[in-house]
Amino acid sequence: MALLPVYNSFHPVLNKPVNNVENINGTISKLIEDMFETMYKADGIGLAGNQVGKELAVITIDTTVSDDKSQHYPTLAMINPILESSSDINVDFTEGCLSVPKFFEKVTRPDKVRIRFYDLHEKEITLEAEGLLARVIQHEMDHLNGVLFYERLTPMRRTLAKNKLKKIRQGKVDTDYAMINDYQGKRL
Repeated sequence: MALLPVYNSFHPVLNKPVNNVENINGTISKLIEDMFETMYKADGIGLAGNQVGKELAVITIDTTVSDDKSQHYPTLAMINPILESSSDINVDFTEGCLSVPKFFEKVTRPDKVRIRFYDLHEKEITLEAEGLLARVIQHEMDHLNGVLFYERLTPMRRTLAKNKLKKIRQGKVDTDYAMINDYQGKRL
């Protein structure tokens, strides 16, 4: 296994949709192993392929590291995930992101989702998730579509966060993990 650098949210690789995985093989298996190792090192609970510079529809999730024991679910590796449906009930919850270090804000998202994806054994899986797991899935799916969580903030919250986001864009926020700070992507 190897630790991978996490890309700053303003890097171009995070500002566009990714490609589907064509073949689930040893290369994808190794990428997923490395993504889990990187996610754990950075104290994250979810990571998308493009956050480590790979323009591939791959997500790793492990909520067992969260403080809320009632929200612990089995570890997941999702390949080519598709969000099939979401509930009409929306919930506010504070989110953070390894690509937007040390920045936390409330984001409104549906409380339940239904998602379809492939696992490492090329088995198609349909999963219904709620609570924290549904939120992490939606957050990581946004990454795969080139959307960052701060783009989902209300206009007022986004305006108030502008100075913090500017420091992140400029690479002026220290992390305990390797980070690629190329900020020539989106403007604030």
